[in-house]
Amino acid sequence: MNKEEKFEFDIANLKQDLAIEDMKVTEEDVALLRRYFENEITMPEMIDIIKRTIN
Repeated sequence: MNKEEKFEFDIANLKQDLAIEDMKVTEEDVALLRRYFENEITMPEMIDIIKRTIN
């Protein structure tokens, strides 16, 4: 399984797990996770982006 397939597999599992909790994963969420997965942003940067979108 290549890196992209693993990412898509992990996202599918995440969506399924969150659906059980009645939570939805948006395309924006996936895009942010993809940026982290591809080392475009760090974990602290991702957390900061999430915090700004909540407030």
